[in-house]
Amino acid sequence: MPKVTVDGVELEVPAGATVLQACELAGKEIPRFCYHERLSIAGNCRMCLVEVKPGPPKPQASCALPAADGQVIRTDSEMVKKAREGVMEFLLINHPLDCPICDQGGECDLQDQSVAYGRGSSRYHEHKRAVTEKYMGPLIKTTMTRCIQCTRCVRFSEEIAGVDEIGALYRGENMQISTYLEKASTHELSANVIDLCPVGALTSRPYAFEARPWELKKTLGIDVSDACGANIRIDARGREVLRFLPRNNDDVNEEWLSDKGRYQADGLTRRRLDRPWIRRDGKLVAASWEEVLPAVASINPGSSIAAIAGDLVDVETMYAAKKLLAELGSHLLEGRQTGMAYAADNLAAVNFNTTFAGIETADAILIVGSHIRNEAPLLNVRLRKAAKQGAKVFIIGPVWDPTYKAEFLGTDAAILNKLPQHVWDALAHAKRPAIIVGGAGLARGALEPALAVSNQLGFVRTLEDGSAWNGFNVLHMAASRMGGLMLGYAQKGGIADLVAAAPKLVLSLGADEVDYSKFAGSMVVYIGHHGDKGAHAADIILPGAAFTEKDGIFVNTEGRVQFSERAVFAPGQAREDWTILRALADAFGVNVGFDSFQQLRTSLVADFTAFAEEGLVDYGALPAGGGEASGEIVYPIADFYLTNPIARASATLQRCSAELLHGEIQAEAAE
Repeated sequence: MPKVTVDGVELEVPAGATVLQACELAGKEIPRFCYHERLSIAGNCRMCLVEVKPGPPKPQASCALPAADGQVIRTDSEMVKKAREGVMEFLLINHPLDCPICDQGGECDLQDQSVAYGRGSSRYHEHKRAVTEKYMGPLIKTTMTRCIQCTRCVRFSEEIAGVDEIGALYRGENMQISTYLEKASTHELSANVIDLCPVGALTSRPYAFEARPWELKKTLGIDVSDACGANIRIDARGREVLRFLPRNNDDVNEEWLSDKGRYQADGLTRRRLDRPWIRRDGKLVAASWEEVLPAVASINPGSSIAAIAGDLVDVETMYAAKKLLAELGSHLLEGRQTGMAYAADNLAAVNFNTTFAGIETADAILIVGSHIRNEAPLLNVRLRKAAKQGAKVFIIGPVWDPTYKAEFLGTDAAILNKLPQHVWDALAHAKRPAIIVGGAGLARGALEPALAVSNQLGFVRTLEDGSAWNGFNVLHMAASRMGGLMLGYAQKGGIADLVAAAPKLVLSLGADEVDYSKFAGSMVVYIGHHGDKGAHAADIILPGAAFTEKDGIFVNTEGRVQFSERAVFAPGQAREDWTILRALADAFGVNVGFDSFQQLRTSLVADFTAFAEEGLVDYGALPAGGGEASGEIVYPIADFYLTNPIARASATLQRCSAELLHGEIQAEAAE
């Protein structure tokens, strides 16, 4: 490890580190615009200049200079100070003075660094250049006159998203950043360039002119748009959530967020259920809580009651419903709304055991029945890293663009029963082999044969460095799925068992993907927050709280327990779900054992200790597996942007679906 001296302090730095990283290890702040920890080094903003000896007697860009043994680095010399002031002066030559009307104001790197490292005045009096605006789609607002050509957006699109949609046009002073042919940016991670942009050139189009950062209350939350469990920050003003931003978590989402997870915020205020409803003479009419609770109890279901958990439900709500049904003598619980019935008695067999961070190191990967860009965009970023490091990727299912080199083996799930020889050899000779079974694979019975392949090829092993490797993975699509399976929301025959039981009462916990026509003889009570498919089929609607309006636990597809906090209160007469279930217990005359949220969570942790703290859950050893898969694989997600009731209520995501997926031209008001 090389030894360097930074401002008089000697320290050792890892081999291959840059001078900028060495300075940061020494606790020095180095300004930068183009450098980003997760992107390749460009070295084109020159803001990170430092003085290095031995070397030429001039400032050097620390981001592109390797740290070498014996270097003496100065970050605070007069030469460095003047050089940074000069660079900042150059950067501001053409930058417009429109901070008061710029959405980046208050959280702008250029503002912060110009104050900290710039001159008090400019010596330039020439006219500033103007750049025509570019259209990058319904999510990204452009003001390209502000662009300082750091190329972060270009590098993100090419290296992380794997989509060559943004690049630099022309040369010298005429250089411009644009999408090629000025088309909309269409990939599912496009809006991350807004976070990366250090100036106000790329900002959020739906959030334009909405609020300043100091007006917002910031709350830690978990994204529920898929099963990855991305860590987010919920920014709210008053009782309205204005935006979601990603939080850093290297184990889960790094610092990225899918466009759907980012922009479904406006769906939280549309199509909301803010009062109880009851069906009279075939029509839903508004009612009061005093009317609907006795109406539910009047059916007197006894043990003939079932509960179906939706895709966005937190663990506490499912547990409260489970306690209510247990007191009534029923165990009819299900969360797989579309009818899947895979075995869920051993949760290691339905978990993403490799973990998201671990899958990056796999060297041979077989994907069975999963369109990963639609089902888990943040996982596709990890798979792209593995492929760039040489991993061989094979996919069973219809063709899609994975953004990395992959071989499609066909659409018949039976291919898994007897893999082609070259695929078998690649998995057998790999040091870190992995298999990923998606929802379409589960629907075609691929779970058991995938387990058999895993056991035959030894996907669970101890590596040369002594660490454990488990290459068997199942990729779920619902934020509530793993938590529900841990609580027992899985019948042996799936939802068909509930249909066969013909319960008098069906509790729908935000379940919007169920075919309720099969429960024609049951009273359907919908506890949810949006007037979506489930509410239309209900006999009684009890308005609940969305995930931003309550504290809750979510377990992602890799079995990671995570806590989300309440950012705002539910609208109107809507209540938190657990309080509704507690009120139903009173109406039915049973005691569920909790009167407060804290008591509920205490009871939950007592029954299921895995929910006591955040982190990965150990589900034990994999079963042996067996059997055969069959049938054509059909991916379940037809529209990436409209997969849940919040997203379907979002005007932004409706526009994304219409424009980016279906090619509909969206006219602006002036047109």
